[in-house]
Amino acid sequence: MLRSIDVFGLELQTFGIFFALNFLCWAAVVARRLKEIHKPVDWAYEILFVALIGGLIGARGYFLLQNWDDVKDDFFGNIFSGSGLIWYGGLIGGVIAVLIWAKWRGFMSLALVDMAAIGLPLGYAIGRIGCQISGDGDYGKESDLPWAMGFPHGSVPTDPGVEVQPTPIYETLSMGLLAFVLWNLRDRFRPGVLFGFYLIGAGVERFLVEFARRNESVVGFMTAAQVESLVMFLLGVVWLLVMRARNGGTLIGEGRPQPPAPRDAKRRRPATA
Repeated sequence: MLRSIDVFGLELQTFGIFFALNFLCWAAVVARRLKEIHKPVDWAYEILFVALIGGLIGARGYFLLQNWDDVKDDFFGNIFSGSGLIWYGGLIGGVIAVLIWAKWRGFMSLALVDMAAIGLPLGYAIGRIGCQISGDGDYGKESDLPWAMGFPHGSVPTDPGVEVQPTPIYETLSMGLLAFVLWNLRDRFRPGVLFGFYLIGAGVERFLVEFARRNESVVGFMTAAQVESLVMFLLGVVWLLVMRARNGGTLIGEGRPQPPAPRDAKRRRPATA
């Protein structure tokens, strides 16, 4: 495990490094896509900034709500603590922040939603690499599988000699593959369809990986993450049905948008004798 890296006397947390890399890759994908659909590329940096701020607030806020009994005695002190970020809270906070930005820029469109459909699984996959390297406790149950491993020196260490399932690796591979597939489908479907695919894919992925993780059940056999994943899956199905009805019963697109004609272009009149 590698919890931190020393760079010229400055200690950098590996999880923080991959957290930052997540947003940089987000910005690169968004910039590429904005250029393809003929929108200002500089918007990518604005989206990066507001998503980062909203994501941090949401991830921290969600953690405080889930651990209220532990933080209520020193709530304001815990707000600025350096630990405790939850993915779903970050997703909600980031979405709200980007929607506010989109309203301000006049870009409340399904094209923006589809960009998120590609960036979200990509960022998740990169973030889980940081979880794996730092051993922050997102690993799975004790296991004797050939690829099981121990995290005795992780941020949340396992007991000496205990090996567990490396679930962050599972999630990096599956969500990275989802991002790759959605990127290659970006011009094959109607605007908004990719987001439905993302909701379904992300919901299935997290629901399945929870069987290998250590989280406690809250509803029957399901953990809180599985309940949330089930909601994501159902929302994705409903979203696709709405998109299909909205587009006359089809989800197939018409290819990449063509660049607009120059504003000063004038139609030439045929010469007269």
